[in-house]
Amino acid sequence: MQRLDKPWWCLAALSGALMVMLGAYAAHGLAARTSAAMVSVVETGVRYQAWHTLAMLAVLAWRSHWQHPGQHIVLMLWASGIAAFSGSLYLMALAGLNVGIVTPMGGLLLIAGWLALAIVALMGRSA
Repeated sequence: MQRLDKPWWCLAALSGALMVMLGAYAAHGLAARTSAAMVSVVETGVRYQAWHTLAMLAVLAWRSHWQHPGQHIVLMLWASGIAAFSGSLYLMALAGLNVGIVTPMGGLLLIAGWLALAIVALMGRSA
């Protein structure tokens, strides 16, 4: 593991722990406190966080074999997208806060991360 990647591994691990905790809370405790629609909002946030956390882990594993500066951009876009997209959904459902444009902006960051990943893959070296 590269020393510069340790913070990314820690961030992905913390994201994984948070998604399990929030998913369990949505499944077992949230329904008594809010509507089914808000439980569904949390579940959506957890689902997107889960997929993008796993994707971050895959990029980190890829970086251990081949490094490209664009991979760092992918990780930053996904981390920011998770915080904005899933985070805003959690704030909406758990705290009743309407953060407006933050959710779709987070979605755009997640999409940008996937597009950046495609560019990095295309720029990669051939076997």
